[in-house]
Amino acid sequence: MAKIKLSEISTNAPKHLNKNQCELETIDMAIQIGQLQHKLYAERKQSLLVVLQGMDASGKDGTIKTVFADCNPTGIDTYGFKKPTSEEIAHDFLWRVHKRTPETGNIMVFNRSHYEDILIQRVHQWIDFDKVEKRMKAINAFEELLEFDNNTKILKFYMHISLDRQEQKLQERIDDPLKNWKHKAEDWEERKYWNQYMEAYEYALNHSEIPWHIVPSDKRWYRNYHISKIVLKALEDMHPEMPILKHDESQSV
Repeated sequence: MAKIKLSEISTNAPKHLNKNQCELETIDMAIQIGQLQHKLYAERKQSLLVVLQGMDASGKDGTIKTVFADCNPTGIDTYGFKKPTSEEIAHDFLWRVHKRTPETGNIMVFNRSHYEDILIQRVHQWIDFDKVEKRMKAINAFEELLEFDNNTKILKFYMHISLDRQEQKLQERIDDPLKNWKHKAEDWEERKYWNQYMEAYEYALNHSEIPWHIVPSDKRWYRNYHISKIVLKALEDMHPEMPILKHDESQSV
């Protein structure tokens, strides 16, 4: 298999696609995703874990809001992985992740994930490459465990945004009063490590046993359309079914 090189993959939407048509299809797909999520929750036999990774301002929050807009909150959860707490640091790096995985019947969306521990920690040299390799092996084993032991389908998305587009989005957080709350000075500091992050991401993408979906994310409408198609297809392939009472169970007491 050819190695993934992010610099060789476009961050833009394909030119042949129509924005308005894709936005309408995305709305329709969100409805279908909601219908399948309802069956998944009722069936209680399998679960879905969606991992969203990407540089700051790549659109993780917006993706969650759009793709899962029609899901029942009862059967879907999201969790954003931030700087580890002192309790989390005192455990192995997957300890805080394992307890956030989806229970049977649910969808869980990770806004950032266990991959942070081989991304930011590698970039800032808080761990050496030997530990990166060992953690990558642990991540693969962890994801395999979820799939075979808990019947969890895992979808992993890398939000592929360009350096220029990220700058525009970060500047919007300063210029637009309604987006000021998103502004973090440290996001601008992390931009200085762009090349190191790309190297770290390429390592994760190329050494994952469960393949990643690389999503061109410079255009919000295409990002949402692209991810919606993949999530919908995965749920359709899971074939969740509404449970039907057997004849002897349907008798009134």
